[in-house]
Amino acid sequence: MNFAPIGVFALIAWVVGTSGAEVLLPLAKVIFVVYFVNILHAVIVYSGAVRIWGGMSPTQFFKGFFEAMAVAFSTCSSSATLPISMRLAQENLGVPKEISSFVQPLGATINMDGTAIYQGVCAVFIAGVFGIELALPQYLTIIVAATLASIGTAGVPGAGMIMLSLVLETVGLPLEGILLVAGIDRILDMIRTSMNVTGDAAGAVVIAASEGELIPVSPGATVSGD
Repeated sequence: MNFAPIGVFALIAWVVGTSGAEVLLPLAKVIFVVYFVNILHAVIVYSGAVRIWGGMSPTQFFKGFFEAMAVAFSTCSSSATLPISMRLAQENLGVPKEISSFVQPLGATINMDGTAIYQGVCAVFIAGVFGIELALPQYLTIIVAATLASIGTAGVPGAGMIMLSLVLETVGLPLEGILLVAGIDRILDMIRTSMNVTGDAAGAVVIAASEGELIPVSPGATVSGD
């Protein structure tokens, strides 16, 4: 890991040397799009899920789970954040320990919404850089491939970029396009990991509510995880 920054610098230097410095400008747009879509996903999908099926205020949900989102944002690891995610879901969101201990570890393995969004955006970006025009069937293939690849992504930093190669290969995009996003992958990894763990918590709230076991929690109060 100590040599990783040197390797990324060498990759970016090669890209700039062969494609020109102007290739770096679109990377800012990629960061903006990935962050915007992930936040939009959380506001619409997660808020809607906990409100409609969980009977919980989205404000209460995000406020009670914010600490785990911040840890995931800084560590870029769903697995490392899991103990904190489970504790907050039990204490602040009222999810019983039995449900939290099953749903959230399972979600940390197969629920990677943020990663799927990242892979889809990057695939479209790489196609644009190489001047490859995508048709509707290819867009649909990217959606399916990104979803399936995200399910198999490990909950460790940088794993999403490795699985991106599978998405690119599925639609016939150049694998060297990964070099274009390697330099900003850490920045993208932060938001996608944060959204991944948030989705796990939202799922736990919905499951607990559907089973009639969600414990009501007053704002500012916590409940026991027993």
